Amino acid sequence: MAAITSTALVKEYPGGVRGVDGVDLEVRDGEFFALLGPSGCGKTTLLRSIAGLESITEGSLEIGARDVTDTEPGERGVAMVFQDYALFPHMDVADNIAYPLKIRRVRRSARRDTAEEVGEGLSLDGLMGRRPGQLSGGQQQRVALARAVATRPDVLLLDEPLSNLDARLRLEARTFLKELQRDLKVTTVFVTHDQAEALALADRIAVMREGKLQQVGAPREVFRRPATTFVASFIGSTPMNLLPGTIADGAVHLRGADQAAVSLPRGVEAAEGTEVIWGARPEYLGWSSEPLADGAGVAAEVTVTESLGATTLVTTHTGDQRIQVVVDEDDEPEPGARGWVVVPPHRTLLFDAESTALIEAVDAPAIRELPDRRGR
Repeated sequence: MAAITSTALVKEYPGGVRGVDGVDLEVRDGEFFALLGPSGCGKTTLLRSIAGLESITEGSLEIGARDVTDTEPGERGVAMVFQDYALFPHMDVADNIAYPLKIRRVRRSARRDTAEEVGEGLSLDGLMGRRPGQLSGGQQQRVALARAVATRPDVLLLDEPLSNLDARLRLEARTFLKELQRDLKVTTVFVTHDQAEALALADRIAVMREGKLQQVGAPREVFRRPATTFVASFIGSTPMNLLPGTIADGAVHLRGADQAAVSLPRGVEAAEGTEVIWGARPEYLGWSSEPLADGAGVAAEVTVTESLGATTLVTTHTGDQRIQVVVDEDDEPEPGARGWVVVPPHRTLLFDAESTALIEAVDAPAIRELPDRRGR
């Protein structure tokens, strides 16, 4: 078993700055787990604390039910791939892959055999005699992964390993990385600031801000039901629409909009006069050039359209407020067009204006979490 459990984990730097502030977290055995957040949120500090590269100030850390809070990095059974890959420029691919085994005093012939085996599995068999300077970015990334995998770790730690790749190669590497982790069945913790990578790769995601956890859940859950407005605005290729409003007459009256009132989200109860933040993802809204029979829309004017390929991001304005909508490319309205933003109540959310926390629906259905690769 290689589950990872942190309890009230704190990493404090001189001056009282807390890079990680009281984190309680459980990463399941064999899980692909993403730490997600903006720069400076503490995700890399937490990863380095798991690796043993940062000493833990308070709290405890277990790997595979073994307390490793004060254990040396080399004794934790972890391997780490860094953002810059950290390959030795004077060594060829085979020696780079085999280097951790050399440190462990494994015989040269055994080291070479392992390097060849792992390299072949990562499509590096024709590159074993080359040096890092003779490799592309994607090939260097695979060498760094091969070096980590060669040690047969209990836990694989990845610190933004795709950030140095161009957009096309990053997509290919993302698919490759997910297939590799599935085949190895190794517990993997992946740090990224790219929410698209986290949504695509992870079994579960932890969103961090200022050293604290904001939400932990499956990608579908975090996307559809963010716990706070911060998570709502950070997750998603297009940010969630977040507008201030007030509950009146059983509806949400959007402040600054042109006399706009929208239905309460399905199952949500809120008292009259409650100050809220209304949220809706652009992907869940629609656009209509004709008024809606049931009035379930907000009158608006199109100001900007941006092609996303098969879809178009439409920016509209209603009064002082902006609402963005994603429509099919064939339904793209012209800038200056007037119409209505279509608002399905079951696709909207309400957040408390003071705490910014999600106001849960009374009868909110559980979002089904997909089983892990072991069928659990």
